[in-house]
Amino acid sequence: MLGGPILNSDRTRVVSLAAKNRLPATYNVPDFVEAGGLMTYGASFIDLYRRAAACVDKILKGAKPGDLPIEQPAKFNLIINLKAAKRIGLAIPPEVLMRADKVIK
Repeated sequence: MLGGPILNSDRTRVVSLAAKNRLPATYNVPDFVEAGGLMTYGASFIDLYRRAAACVDKILKGAKPGDLPIEQPAKFNLIINLKAAKRIGLAIPPEVLMRADKVIK
């Protein structure tokens, strides 16, 4: 599911509608999974913020912003909510659970 300010502000409703209709939805940010959504897979915001801080540090030390390389996310997080999976009757394979960075039981 794509994100945005409107969906993010109404995430509890979005999550409950997906569960009500037994949709195995994945979300773009962990907040949806914390609100009861099934799973998220995306770039680690913590890692992105740290890397942004490193860029700011370089700029403050005199680097020109245009000379800094464009970087892609390097760390991704998979978070799975087993309560949500059970609610929609979905079994998550153990191999997938072992790869998850966080599992909500």
